[in-house]
Amino acid sequence: MTNAALDPEVTPEVVARHGLTPEEFIRIKKILGREPNFTELGIFSVMWSEHCSYKNSRRELKKFPTTGPNILVKAGEENAGVVDIGDGWAVAFKIESHNHPSAIEPFQGAATGVGGIIRDIFTMGARPEFCLNSLRFGPITHSVGRDSVEPTNESRLRGASPYQLNSKVQIATNRRLFTGVVSGIAHYGNCIGVPTIGGEIYFDESFEGNPLVNVFCLGVLRHKQLARGAARGVGNPVFYVGAETGRDGLAGASFASRALTDESREDRPAVQVGDPFKEKLLLEACLELLATDAVAGIQDMGAAGLTCSTCETASRGGSGVEVDLAKIPKREPGMTPYEILLSESQERMLIIAKRGKESIVRDIFAKWDVPCAEIGRVTDDGMMRVRNNGRVSAEIPAKPLAEEAPIYEREARKLTADDTDFPKEISGLSAQFAVDALKRLLADPTIASKNWVYRQYDHTVRTGAVVRPGSDAAVFYIREANKILAATTDCNSLYCALDPREGGRIAVAEAARNLTCSGARPLAVTDNLNFGNPYKPENFWQLREAVEGIAEACRAFGAPVVGGNVSLYNESPAGVVDPTPTVAMVGLIDEEKHIT
Repeated sequence: MTNAALDPEVTPEVVARHGLTPEEFIRIKKILGREPNFTELGIFSVMWSEHCSYKNSRRELKKFPTTGPNILVKAGEENAGVVDIGDGWAVAFKIESHNHPSAIEPFQGAATGVGGIIRDIFTMGARPEFCLNSLRFGPITHSVGRDSVEPTNESRLRGASPYQLNSKVQIATNRRLFTGVVSGIAHYGNCIGVPTIGGEIYFDESFEGNPLVNVFCLGVLRHKQLARGAARGVGNPVFYVGAETGRDGLAGASFASRALTDESREDRPAVQVGDPFKEKLLLEACLELLATDAVAGIQDMGAAGLTCSTCETASRGGSGVEVDLAKIPKREPGMTPYEILLSESQERMLIIAKRGKESIVRDIFAKWDVPCAEIGRVTDDGMMRVRNNGRVSAEIPAKPLAEEAPIYEREARKLTADDTDFPKEISGLSAQFAVDALKRLLADPTIASKNWVYRQYDHTVRTGAVVRPGSDAAVFYIREANKILAATTDCNSLYCALDPREGGRIAVAEAARNLTCSGARPLAVTDNLNFGNPYKPENFWQLREAVEGIAEACRAFGAPVVGGNVSLYNESPAGVVDPTPTVAMVGLIDEEKHIT
């Protein structure tokens, strides 16, 4: 039983503010056998958020093909998928979103998105080699031939909130978001020394107020270097390594699990603050440690921070974990257990060391000048137990917390042509109209040159980029493995808005074509599903259809899905974004002469 005399009272209003339904609260009480205290309620709120639990999408994700002869780590097993590329070498890769944070603080939102996906890769024991991205923004220029557009009550999806298409204020906001996101990606990637070598950028009014920022990273490792995020070995010490814990990013997982509103700017504390130089030190220290025999398990502190890393490692290992918050390095005084556990401060890792190897851990992190503290141990009771100066602040069964969030199948309603205001038919086009249309297309920022963006990314760092950004796919030479890889990110949101199943198929096919045109054969896929509020039947139908389309195409191309991300609630007062199931595909180039 916990001692929580100083915690705020848990009332129905408090439960609702944490994004939990009355039915979910009843389920929590059944798991605990009692009422949760305030700290435990916060823990459940982040772990059972859509961002962490995928409670509204998990049923759909099971439709993806996830097995294949080259798959070493399947989707959902670890922080990233791992695929064999031959001769004892493998690649770990994944794509993640940072949409909501980037809408509030574009620079830090995008920067920490890069940092988070890089940590997912080196947590697997792989050295990050390169990044890609897939970005969506509202229009950054006025419509061609007009200086302004009158306010409209129509959106692509009828019934969406009214907004002013291409208004001067909105265009200025879109430009601020665009430049901030690009600067954030460039800052973090350039400083940590992981090149950004490709990607895609689209501008469309459906992304007004809710940009999409999807970041992909790939790393290389030997099979024997593969690390796991499991807490095994009763009595093994638990180490906290990396930056001190602060109040930034507090409950960021819950923030990412609701729609953006006019009041969302007040959620700035939920946006993390990144330091790429600290992460560079953390990366090198972790890879050096993983090269020893001192590590039993390792986990990134990403979404839900210390909460997620402790309960997930315990659940994967079939064990328990006990930690003492008083031993955690803190950046701010007076932090409560609730704040420490739900903080999403960046550049932090949890390491399960082998008992008797503690000095190896301390020496390596001291060498790299990275904070390191032994904060707990692995237990055999299956509990996530959190103490603060000896007093129990939270005590929760780890497996139900990490793996038994309620799973829902939402109502779906098929959209018809009458639900959108796309042109129903096109007729009577003159030759002059076609010429004018071509000129407008070439002037559109989505089609025009992206050199302004590429110039900000140092794609030459690590000297592995074989082709310049802007090619069909990124091509990278892995010197230590003597392998050439190609990777691409693709999706046409307009196709998906018209027909999400066909749009999902087309995204996979486009990725496969881009790899083939670069001389590569497809290996596997990681996807980022960007959709609106799943409680709205038309949004859930779009998600379900897109997943089935991607699954069909992946089977056709023999490219299993090895991981990814689901980002829902992508809507703002301007309306819901067009469905955007971004597909990142990786391929292997067998012959250098095939590169084009």
